Amino acid sequence: MSVFASLVEQLADLLRPLFGLSAAAAAIIAFTALVRLLVHPLSRAAARGQKARAALQPRIAELRRKHGKNPEKLQKAVMELHAEEKVSPLSGCLPSLLQLPAFFLLYHLFSSGSIGGEPNALLTHQLLDAPLGGRWADALADGGAFGGAGVVYLGLFAVVAVVAYFSYRLSRRMTEASAGADADPQVPGAAAMGGVMKVMPFMSFFTLVTVAVVPLAAALYVVTSTTWSVIERSVLYR
Repeated sequence: MSVFASLVEQLADLLRPLFGLSAAAAAIIAFTALVRLLVHPLSRAAARGQKARAALQPRIAELRRKHGKNPEKLQKAVMELHAEEKVSPLSGCLPSLLQLPAFFLLYHLFSSGSIGGEPNALLTHQLLDAPLGGRWADALADGGAFGGAGVVYLGLFAVVAVVAYFSYRLSRRMTEASAGADADPQVPGAAAMGGVMKVMPFMSFFTLVTVAVVPLAAALYVVTSTTWSVIERSVLYR
């Protein structure tokens, strides 16, 4: 925690000439972009995997016609097909899972009053009038929805709503395109994946709840990462 806090402080110092008192917020956005850049190869692999699964649908349909009366043989044949083509129905989960440690690190970093026995200096940083360690409830209690901190959150909510709308449309299109591959009951893990794919388009709007309840620093991570995801998926899945 202390090492990461020091890195954020140093990055904020580098960005202070450009962003002034909001340099730490800019540092968090830069850190988020770096995390997403590191995970990008896995996102590309997930996109290739989804396209490969969609391409296998005619062959899976043929296997279903051939072994439809023998579920065990059908499942084995589908598993062998996926292994032969090196396609995993669960590969799309990896990019999201690998980002969780970074999010929780930021969450705990800006929720802790002290780090290494010393007062947490990061809590003194702000984004305009909103403390990075504060929450929306704090902003409402200190000035209301249209106070200095409240306006910052209103701006974040507006950005999240726009991004969530585009993410919803993109997820719907991706879900419809891959419905056959991910809903096939003979594919290992496909039942669970199929359920996730049905809910995924609506998950975008839960970001609004996340932004409202976590520290502002963690909210910035979520907003930046979500925006990156929409742009990335629109390019990779076109």
